[in-house]
Amino acid sequence: MRSYRDLCGIARALDLVGERWALLVVRELLFGPKRFADLHRGLPGMSQNVLTQRLRELEDSGVLTRQRALPPGAGLVYTLTDHGRALEPVLLALGRWGSPLPPLPDSASELSPDALIVALRTTFTPTAAGDYRGSIQLQLPGDAFHLVVNNGRLEAVRGEAAADAVLTTGVRTIQSLVFDGHELDDVIRSGDATAEGDLAGLRRFLRVFNDHRAS
Repeated sequence: MRSYRDLCGIARALDLVGERWALLVVRELLFGPKRFADLHRGLPGMSQNVLTQRLRELEDSGVLTRQRALPPGAGLVYTLTDHGRALEPVLLALGRWGSPLPPLPDSASELSPDALIVALRTTFTPTAAGDYRGSIQLQLPGDAFHLVVNNGRLEAVRGEAAADAVLTTGVRTIQSLVFDGHELDDVIRSGDATAEGDLAGLRRFLRVFNDHRAS
């Protein structure tokens, strides 16, 4: 790998994770292990050859590791080490910094599921949440996340759990609800989403984010 040959801690960090796509690979692993194909699906603009190279570099740097998938899974998966997981606050800070910036004209129109959850966490606004406390189960095509708002914080984990409300829809629809100001009733009426449980709480949840578009 290329090096900045600079003693500064920032430079030493960038020696390991500063290559193009490296931090986005880490983003895709924040919520749990993934297979190569799943990583590539979340980063469609990245060639498989570059993905292979970045995974090798990040493994050599101790940011991630390969391991056998737990049953009922099969094959190899990539997962963050403790060293790699320590990058989470760095990524969230970058997301907060970057969210107000306008996307480039040729940017993709839809986030990956993991990028969506990161965008929700980086645009979550405690003052907008106020005294709201609740849990939301997001059911996405081929994926699911459990979100909890409590004490002015938003936490997210991949998977399913009991929640106050369940929202079943696609990533693009959630983007429209959170970042474009579309109304929940309208997307339900159009058939783009279904919702169960505490709909009043769900509506409030969708308004606890700032109005910057996710990048």
